This record gives sequence, structure tokens and C-alpha cells, in this order.
Amino acid sequence: MNNVFMNTYHRLPVTFARGEGSWLFDTAGRKYLDFSSGIAVNCLGHSYPPLVKAISEQAAKLNHVCNYYQSDVSAAFAEKLVEACAKGGMRKVFLANSGAEANEGACKIARKYSLKKYGEGRHTIVTLRGSFHGRTITTLAATGQDKFHKDFGPFTGGFAYIRGGDIEALDRALDKTKTAGLLLEAVQGESGIIPQSGEFIETAARLCAERDILLMFDEVQCGMGRTGNFLAFEGYTAGGSPVKADIVTLAKGMCGGLPAGAVLTGEKTGEVFESGDHGSTFGGNPLAAAAGLVVLDTVNNPAFLAGIERKGEKIMDAIRGWKHPLVMEVRGRGLMTGVDIAVDAWPLLEKGIALAGGNGPGILLLSAGPKTLRLLPPYTVSDGEIEEGLDMLKGLLDG
Repeated sequence: MNNVFMNTYHRLPVTFARGEGSWLFDTAGRKYLDFSSGIAVNCLGHSYPPLVKAISEQAAKLNHVCNYYQSDVSAAFAEKLVEACAKGGMRKVFLANSGAEANEGACKIARKYSLKKYGEGRHTIVTLRGSFHGRTITTLAATGQDKFHKDFGPFTGGFAYIRGGDIEALDRALDKTKTAGLLLEAVQGESGIIPQSGEFIETAARLCAERDILLMFDEVQCGMGRTGNFLAFEGYTAGGSPVKADIVTLAKGMCGGLPAGAVLTGEKTGEVFESGDHGSTFGGNPLAAAAGLVVLDTVNNPAFLAGIERKGEKIMDAIRGWKHPLVMEVRGRGLMTGVDIAVDAWPLLEKGIALAGGNGPGILLLSAGPKTLRLLPPYTVSDGEIEEGLDMLKGLLDG
């Protein structure tokens, strides 16, 4: 392993050289079935031909232009992204580099909206215990997990945490004299693939609307089709109608493997930012935008999204059907599956890598906490690959 990197990652002992479809190949040529998608980033798998073509053609034309100007491809991507998110109430977009940067932008919008309309003191942003919103000082403050806070204080103030599903705590926290926004993941990823209940989301939408508190969905991991809805919160209703958001953040799978993020705003929030309020050197990068157009053209399709939902159900039904003594619970939405197990998860990730040292392939899995496996295959994974991966996973549990 290369020793010039800072010691920030608990890396598994493998170095990859190339990928194809749902497979990665290491420097020795061994192959691995990828059930991680780079933590929900490579949503169309590896070396997806239309994505390769779009990036290559764009690289031959224009790699970067600063945001004093627009590029044709970035403008086209922004327009198509807003159109794809219009069902959730979105009208405008700011293009960024990452999910953390997108969530920073969302917090800034919420605070400025409240300041301009109600004056000082109404600035608190409520998030959920178990949430993950990024690793900057502010997005760590927004993250409702104490383990990420160790050693890095003092943090940006003005954040409060409640437990998902706690309606009484939600009601208390959404204080219209103090609170600017509610930031939540419809399906929490880093804490173990935990969907919010319909009652909780419906109540949150109603209270936010009644009290003019901004409803903000972090769709960094669960968005862009991962759950079988284009945006995960689109799977919820409020008062019999689809939930609408005031702000949505995206990243990870948005551009199929290239660094990208976005903050989208609805009717109330579209004009909050003014010239000079926010910026990003690489936001709207033409290469990322070209890739993003391919992702949108592929994913934002009812039949394709239905396929994601079907494949996810296939995975969850199969694991539940094992009735394995080490499997405690299986939950998820679409191709976003959490498996609570009775043993530590990390050794199974190591054993999945080690399988490639034998006669067959290895498998790439993720953890989400000490005893939860997280499965995030690419959307393009085939039924045969799902079955092969499940056979390997069962073998790891049996072993």
C-alpha cells in the first residue's frame, strides 16, 4: 500500500487498476464484484460506454471555464437536472463539487431566508440523530453522530438534533421563533440504511409548511434513483399529495463517478442567494456536466427506476429468505440495502476481498456501523450478478 497518503482511511488491502460494468480488477488482474459503487457514486457501473464517450468528447472540447461565464454543457445539465427534480418542487440549482459543499450551501440559504424574513435569532437548523451531512466543520456540526465530532471542535453553532420518528421531539424542535430549517435524509445511509417513516416525513412537511421552516432533504446518497424514486423523498406523501421540498442537495451518483454536487431550490428559496453570496471554483465543471447528462438521460426514466426497485426487492427478499442465524434484520429501498448481522462487519469486508485470492472472484461490500453491512450495487447490475454476489455473501456468513 502507498505510504505517502495521510492516514485518514481504513483501507482494505487491494489496489484497483480498471473496471468494467459491475466488476473491478486489481493490479494483479484479479476480479471483484462491486456491491459498493464507490459508496453510491458509480451508479452506472464502471466504464459505462455512453459515459466514457461523453467525457472523452467533452475533454477534447472544454475541461473547465470559470463561473464568470457559462459553458454550453453546464447550462444544459443544470436545466435538465432542475427538470428532473421539478416533481419535488425544485426550480433553480447551484452546481458544486461535493455533498458537503452542497449541504453547506443549503444551510446558508436557510439562514439567509430566515434572517431576511424574520430577523436575527431564528437560525437553528434541526437534523436527525444518525445523520451524515459531510466532513467540513459546519457539516460535521450538522451531522448527528458524536463519533464524527471527536477532536475537531469547536464547531459551527446553531444546530440541534432529534431522533427520527420522534413526532413529539420534532414538534418541539420546529420552533417558529428559533428554527430556520429541517435537514434530513429520507433514507439515512451512513448509519445503516434507515428509511424514515411515512408519518414522520408527513408530519415534518406539514409542520414546516405551517411554520415557514424550510424543509431540506439531503439526497446525497439516497438520491439520483438509488431508492427506485428519482429523489428518495418522492416516495412519501403529505396530506395525500407528494411531498415537496424547499431545498434539495445532491452529489455522489449525480455525475456517474466525477466529483459533483448540487443545491436545488424551490419556489420560496430560489431567489435567496444574490450575486457574491456563494461560489465554487469547480462547480458546474464541463466534464462533470457532460457525464451528468448521461446519468440523467439513463436514470430519470420510469422503466429504469422500476428496474432499480425490482432488483432491490430481489436482494432483500433473498437475504430474508436465507433465515440465516447471523442475519438480524434486512431493510432498505431500491438498491440501498442494510443488513444487520450478529458479528462484526469489517472482517466480512476483508474476507470478501480475500475471496479473489482463490479460484473465484472477490466481492466489495460496505459497512455502516460495527455490525451492519451496506449493499449499494450499480443500477446496471444484472440479475445474474446479483445472484452471484448473494452466493458469495452467504458463503461469507456461513464461513
